[in-house]
Amino acid sequence: MTYTYVPHGVCSKQMNIELDENGTIKDCEIVGGCDGNTHGICRLVVGMNAEDAIKKLKGIDCRGRGTSCPDQLSNALEEALEKI
Repeated sequence: MTYTYVPHGVCSKQMNIELDENGTIKDCEIVGGCDGNTHGICRLVVGMNAEDAIKKLKGIDCRGRGTSCPDQLSNALEEALEKI
């Protein structure tokens, strides 16, 4: 299943996530934001269980914004898991 999420409060504009039926992240793309960092985040989470990724990414802050691209990715993963 592919899920598209529009993040809030960060530089990235869209997150595209593909999960399998077991909640494993098969693919991740973050559009916009800090290119190297967002590519790195996606490479790290591909192959992970979405729940494990959520635990690692939830609550990370970027420059006092109260959120970050990794935090927004955790929100996207939570919403995607609800759709499985």
